[in-house]
Amino acid sequence: MAIRGGVPICFPWFRAKRDNPDAPAHGFVRTRAWQLESIAHAGEVVTVRLFTESDESTRRWWPTDFRMVLQATFGSELALELIVTNTGPIPLQFEEALHSYCRVGEIGATRIRGLDGVHYLDNTDANREKMQHGDVEVTSQTDSAYMNTSSAIELYDPTLSRKIRLRKGGSLSTVIWNPWRDGAQMLSDLAEDEWRQMLCVEASNILACAVDLAPNQQHTMKAIISVVPHG
Repeated sequence: MAIRGGVPICFPWFRAKRDNPDAPAHGFVRTRAWQLESIAHAGEVVTVRLFTESDESTRRWWPTDFRMVLQATFGSELALELIVTNTGPIPLQFEEALHSYCRVGEIGATRIRGLDGVHYLDNTDANREKMQHGDVEVTSQTDSAYMNTSSAIELYDPTLSRKIRLRKGGSLSTVIWNPWRDGAQMLSDLAEDEWRQMLCVEASNILACAVDLAPNQQHTMKAIISVVPHG
């Protein structure tokens, strides 16, 4: 089963698979066992590389061949790189997301900056296109895909006196998600009040920002997460 926390990896589709409602939500990669490729140390920084690739179990849901590497660098900040290679003979198109769960003190007091003036699709309102005005404030169930944006995001958390900064590369969409009370009740692995202390801020390429790769081509999406005091 998927892990409710950390940074689950969504691939090769996001949310439900459009042509198969029985397929696993957010793709099959987030529940796969990965293999260790390497571990490297440089001073106080550690870099871990893991990989997974297509096989008979993935072709059940998605016929295209691929190899995916996750490179995670742990230091004063967390740097994640998701590297996808088309190892098959035909072009492939995929969606992807680094579904990062951020711990917050109180969801109602949290603000997200960096998306002012960006158009987004509101999945709680039939995916209607809207425009963000000012900071994002989460006051109800939220599932928004901000499109055609590569800007950095800052999550201000006055309750814990800090801000979480998300910088990204190779990503043209950003997803903001919190299930709120009613949505959390439908998630068996989320405790009753845990929705109040979490917010997902995700580097992604979804919907119209999906990635197209020719055979032997490679694409890298990066997410760099840092935490700094907020006075």
